[in-house]
Amino acid sequence: MNIQMVDLRGQYLRIKDEIDAAVAQVLDSSHFIRGPVVSRFEVALAEYTKAEYAIGVANGTDALQIAYMALGIGPGDEIITPSFTFIATAEAAALLGAVPVFADIDPDTFCLDPASVEACITPRTRAIVPVHLFGQSADMDPITALASQHNLAVIEDNAQAIGGTYKDMPTGSMGTMATCSFFPSKNLGAYGDGGAILTSDPELETQSRMITNHGGRHKYRNEVIGLNSRLDALQAAILEVKLRHLESFTERRRTAAAYYHSLFEDVDEIVCPHEAPWGRHVYHQYVIRVKKREELVNSLSQAGIPHGIYYPVPLHRQPVFGGESNQKVLPETERACDEVLALPMHTELTPAQQELIAEKVIDHTTHLIYA
Repeated sequence: MNIQMVDLRGQYLRIKDEIDAAVAQVLDSSHFIRGPVVSRFEVALAEYTKAEYAIGVANGTDALQIAYMALGIGPGDEIITPSFTFIATAEAAALLGAVPVFADIDPDTFCLDPASVEACITPRTRAIVPVHLFGQSADMDPITALASQHNLAVIEDNAQAIGGTYKDMPTGSMGTMATCSFFPSKNLGAYGDGGAILTSDPELETQSRMITNHGGRHKYRNEVIGLNSRLDALQAAILEVKLRHLESFTERRRTAAAYYHSLFEDVDEIVCPHEAPWGRHVYHQYVIRVKKREELVNSLSQAGIPHGIYYPVPLHRQPVFGGESNQKVLPETERACDEVLALPMHTELTPAQQELIAEKVIDHTTHLIYA
């Protein structure tokens, strides 16, 4: 049985005719940069996320950097973000001379712990950057309350949770700004790089659009220092098609997650993902917790079962942020890095594949526990 960590080809075949037609239209028009297709996708994305504006950009990392730039975040400013995430969230701030300050996570959701965030606030803090990790929203009410109390911006890193909700609000609609990644493996994935910025503030929308286009609203008139970061029309056409299917794709993921839950429910050695009562988890990843993970990883590799570790090293332990000399103590972050294991999760996953995956995980886990 051929099991993929993410089955992009299978998903493409499911909607092949629509994708091929959309790509052919762009090729026929020969309008590859900006243009009506990009504008149409931006409108559809804003409507879906309940943001006033969506600005397509080249990738999710650029989206973060442009959001920071639009807010005027620069040298010496601090942003508070989790250490348990992909480096882009912190890297984009550091590129501007800002200082990422790492907070701990909630052990159930893997998202920012508001109490840890509060302890990190200083006079230099400019923004809180919650990451909606693995497809689940951070607990936004206490985070936005802290931001309001201290006059801070909130930038939602929504790279992994588009389609998720928090108290009936879509992820990406609750902060000052939000960012999306359309990396191919994401829930809404392009066939190359892509990203977007979301906001309901017209001034931030204008500023962000200028930054994406070399700092100008008009050709050869540059008002601010900017970047060259545009979502191309081919990717926008693909994303426009896939956005129409995102709700059904999300339900397929949630169905697969529920089946994993049922397969593991009687195995005490495996901790399944927690779905917080405040919203809809969209399962970008299906991440379990296990003890003796390295032995299990070796066993799964030998059995041909794909898997991933997101993330093995927290950001505050990365060499670029001080490595082992960093004195920051984030116990839940470090425990998660030692225990998490992602299993295959995608829209084309079949019950038979899940049964085989679960059988191998359970067999090897119980063998390791009782050996």
